[in-house]
Amino acid sequence: MRGRWLAVIATAAAAGVLAGQWAGGHFAAPPSPDLAGMAPGGAVEGQRLPDDMTLSLRDGRPLRLAELRGRPLLINVWASWCAPCIEEMPELAAFSAEQGETGVRVIGLALDTPEAVEAFLARVPVPYPIAIEPPGPADSSVALGNARGLLPYTVLIDADGRLHKRKLGPFAPGEIAGWAHRAN
Repeated sequence: MRGRWLAVIATAAAAGVLAGQWAGGHFAAPPSPDLAGMAPGGAVEGQRLPDDMTLSLRDGRPLRLAELRGRPLLINVWASWCAPCIEEMPELAAFSAEQGETGVRVIGLALDTPEAVEAFLARVPVPYPIAIEPPGPADSSVALGNARGLLPYTVLIDADGRLHKRKLGPFAPGEIAGWAHRAN
């Protein structure tokens, strides 16, 4: 009898994990800067982003990425349920504040519901703009080269609008400034 209960519990746990992965769509990525194994799709390093690429800010206003040319741009893709994303947000906030009006611009792209993002940002405010999109096969992170849809995912776009670098997984403490260096 005891063995039967253990089998039932193990089966239920496995089913729960599989259902969560199936329903979630996006999964937290292990720390790894290596993107060589990513499937083709979206922007590649050195490629200029389309002039019409637009994100939707929290208040619904459109943000055309082409309008931000002239300074490097770091776009961090995250979700309110992604633990590694949340862990790196204070570091991103500090980096953004250090950059001021002349350094690297930082934008967060939340692949989440507006309600979840607003609730999260009420608890953990950040000094940089946040865009919101529903996750899926056509979200902007895919257009930015995140073919697998894993989070967190960060891109660095140079001042001319070309994709300079991509990073899959969270930043280690103190890593962002060095990673974003030389994108002008």
